[in-house]
Amino acid sequence: MNSAFPPCPNRAEWRTLYRAAILESDQSVIPWKVSEAETAVLARRRELFYGGGTIDEKESLEDALYLLRAYRSACEYVESEIAGSPAKSAA
Repeated sequence: MNSAFPPCPNRAEWRTLYRAAILESDQSVIPWKVSEAETAVLARRRELFYGGGTIDEKESLEDALYLLRAYRSACEYVESEIAGSPAKSAA
């Protein structure tokens, strides 16, 4: 087993962080929570790569990573639209 990657301290932690990120309503902390969840998902994915795991969990990790990246992109798009909105700059 490769010791370059620390094991995920709690195997279910990625699910908790994932849910916290996608349910967050405070726009100012969404990027931080998404990054934290992505890190946990990737750590768990590496752990499963070296030590087994179920197909269902592997698929769940892939789905979560895809959604987190899509969510990040959507938030960045909304943020850029708000920043560039004429109504926002006129107010």
